[in-house]
Amino acid sequence: MDAYAQVLLIAIPFFVGLIIIEAIYSWYKGAFSFTGMDTISSLSSGSTNTLKSVLKLSIIIISYGWVVEHIALFEIKTSWLVWTLSFIAIDFASYWSHRLNHSINVFWNRHIVHHSSEEFNLACALRQPISNILSIGFIFLLPAALLGLPAEVIAVIAPIHLFMQFWYHTKHIPKLGWLEYIFVTPSQHRVHHAINEIYLDKNLAAIFSIWDRMFGTFQEELEEEPCVYGVKKAVATWNPIKINWLHMWQLTKDAWHANSWIDKLRIWFMPLGWRPKDVEEKYPIDYVKNPKEQIKYNPPASNALQAWSWFQYIVLTALMTHMLIDISVIGFPMLFVYGGFLFMMIYSYSALMDLDKDAVWFEAIKSIVGIGIIYQTGGWFNLENHIPGTLLLLTSYLIVSVFIVAYFVQIEIKGGSSGVPKSSLG
Repeated sequence: MDAYAQVLLIAIPFFVGLIIIEAIYSWYKGAFSFTGMDTISSLSSGSTNTLKSVLKLSIIIISYGWVVEHIALFEIKTSWLVWTLSFIAIDFASYWSHRLNHSINVFWNRHIVHHSSEEFNLACALRQPISNILSIGFIFLLPAALLGLPAEVIAVIAPIHLFMQFWYHTKHIPKLGWLEYIFVTPSQHRVHHAINEIYLDKNLAAIFSIWDRMFGTFQEELEEEPCVYGVKKAVATWNPIKINWLHMWQLTKDAWHANSWIDKLRIWFMPLGWRPKDVEEKYPIDYVKNPKEQIKYNPPASNALQAWSWFQYIVLTALMTHMLIDISVIGFPMLFVYGGFLFMMIYSYSALMDLDKDAVWFEAIKSIVGIGIIYQTGGWFNLENHIPGTLLLLTSYLIVSVFIVAYFVQIEIKGGSSGVPKSSLG
């Protein structure tokens, strides 16, 4: 776990640095591809995924190590061939896992957060799930297990494979010629994130585009069909924790409302988007029918509220960085306490970003929990040993933040400035 935390301490600043470079470049080119609240939501989603990984909030039914130990037909010694085959095996497994997420109702819940941004930029690449609690990755790695590819090699390559998917989430790199026939490129992944009918559920590969061409899911980006991003049923929230469970909540409601017991059971495993006819008629859902008429989610927020939201995210990042640095000192179960507080923090400030009038209560609960931690432990997870005076600073922040959020709720929400919650795509 310490090694993984060290990797994150390097990877996070690297990714954020690239996001800043893309933002500056897009501004310079006059094609700015970022909005403040959407970017905070994307970055916060990345933070929730990091917390989930660090806290090991997942259930592994069968580990890959167990599978390879029991079904391997060969024993391959570690070599360049093993590393190459392992990378290909992981990419093959990624394709089919991704395809499952786009094919079956219940599995879409673990992937919707990645598609939820109505912008397309490097920040949206960080929208990774926390709802994939049940790990079934071993199923798609069966070919690797049969070949006897070592578990320790798979464990090293898996995060590298994931990080390699970051770079192609951008609108600022054109088609790349012959590379389009081998690798997944920004052009191909723009198609994947688009809600245009011709682009839906296409280009599912992670690194090698050959899988899409082999299995009939490839679609080229067309000049006459500009990509429109997001999901067909807009999430309409900046809250990354909510987004992770929106689809599951919709399926639960549909199953409850369905008259047929068969429909109540099969809705979870039917093709993505399927709903019982009686439910569809009685409880229609507003989908984006014409992508060109998309209205982006963008509740009106003052410059002051946007600045406060950025400040909250910066505080979150500072605290999470401290947690990663001191991960071995904090240890379990206190890591769960720290992580739980950070989850509450994300939920609270993103609720205010959504102009939720209950945001002040979320902030109050977060601050009470934070002050309770300080009172019970006499400090803040060893932070004051690194930076003297931070305990007083953090306590002050926890108290003052409640009053600041109360001010925004009174002025920007109850004061009536939250009129129209959406703005035109233009």
